[in-house]
Amino acid sequence: MKILMVCLGNICRSPIAEGVMQHIVREQGLDWQVDSAGTNNYHTGESPHRSAQKVCRQYGIDISHQRARQFRSSDFDTYDHILVMAADVYDDVSRLAPSETALRKVHFFLDSLSPGEQASVPDPWYGDESGYAPVFDLIQRSCNAWLTFFTGNTPIFNRG
Repeated sequence: MKILMVCLGNICRSPIAEGVMQHIVREQGLDWQVDSAGTNNYHTGESPHRSAQKVCRQYGIDISHQRARQFRSSDFDTYDHILVMAADVYDDVSRLAPSETALRKVHFFLDSLSPGEQASVPDPWYGDESGYAPVFDLIQRSCNAWLTFFTGNTPIFNRG
């Protein structure tokens, strides 16, 4: 399975989601590809935000190797599931969908916790470092729920 996490700049939410999901699938022994991208090119080539790296590192997840990249229409061919962090991201990704079939690959990331609500993951970029821990918690819960949805397995990575 190939999963792509998408946010706006690819330095906060989606890198955290990529790191958490990679950690979970590795612990489950699954051979999945997990990546992330942003709809904008503001930060292309940059490492994840230092606060995103810090909160992940606190739980044994190293995302320092990741580099921001922009979402491209060819991602629809590469990935089985495209999980978006917010409504504006959904809109940007949807505009690039080459077909209805491709568009069916796109889901709101938090639909795993609140199906159909189209809820957004708060963007910690707009606050201080304290905003990253609650976002990490939310992302971790949603990644576990996606794993359960995709496999039927019980998630094993729980913070706390």
